Amino acid sequence: MVDLTVVMPVYNEEGAIAAVLGAWSAALAALHIDYQIAVYNDGSKDGTLAVLNSIALDNQRVAVVDKPNSGHGPTILQGYWDHLASPWIFQIDSDGELGPEKFAELWERRQHYDFLIGNRVQRDSPLPRKVMTWVSRYLVWLLYGRAIFDVNCPYRLFRPASVGPYLKRIPSVTFAPNLVLAGLAALLRLRVYQTEVVHTDRQTGEVSIKRWKLLKAAYTSCLQTIRFRLTLLPLIGRLGDIGTG
Repeated sequence: MVDLTVVMPVYNEEGAIAAVLGAWSAALAALHIDYQIAVYNDGSKDGTLAVLNSIALDNQRVAVVDKPNSGHGPTILQGYWDHLASPWIFQIDSDGELGPEKFAELWERRQHYDFLIGNRVQRDSPLPRKVMTWVSRYLVWLLYGRAIFDVNCPYRLFRPASVGPYLKRIPSVTFAPNLVLAGLAALLRLRVYQTEVVHTDRQTGEVSIKRWKLLKAAYTSCLQTIRFRLTLLPLIGRLGDIGTG
């Protein structure tokens, strides 16, 4: 078993995925980590799968999982479930907006923490996304606890063993499971480390959720985050009764 599994969902990133995988492979190799990058192709309609298969032929550290389209969140969740036995999971998106430069900082500090995450800086988002980010943050803080600032950042390193029993209970259709995972880190009082990661605009492709769909997505993710918190009540009780880390 490898020491680190990188879970990377991908959808229609034909123009970016080779450079993204190259950058991350080089960064992880430089740290002498025994790793695997599990790339989940979420039913891409362009040439992404062909590019991935070509890369996997040359790089045995890259494992390609081709699956029907289910959406970004459910794809991430499948990746988590598939690798719960891994000592460490790192989740990163495939668009290249967050580079590997700060990963070494997380990896070097991992022995003292259970959950290590980046907080995006220099992020130039349209107003609807800013509102969604704000609402998500304060909803997680209200329901689960105020432990993580950028609750939905796709730059997170965590011990699956610290959240596994609860992670497996997240419904497979959850739109934004990373909100729940950030909430669990707070609720379970995991040892959390946060650092800043520079966000850059994508150079290829386009954002899949736009305009009114973004508002619908925000509503769905908030409702699911609330529902999951309620399902935890008979399992782990009130905040004051919880203690793990």
